[in-house]
Amino acid sequence: MPNHLTPEELSKELGIDRQEVIRVCLEEGVPIYQGKIDKYLFQAQLEAIGALPQPH
Repeated sequence: MPNHLTPEELSKELGIDRQEVIRVCLEEGVPIYQGKIDKYLFQAQLEAIGALPQPH
């Protein structure tokens, strides 16, 4: 499973709107490198700001 995804792929996988993915990246400092986002870094940032439930 790839670790670096486009905003479209990430939005489909996490069930979040593409624009929301980009907004979170810009506001929270998650890098978008060559049009791709590190999935695990993005998810960790969402958990840190309380947007996703933390795994048990």
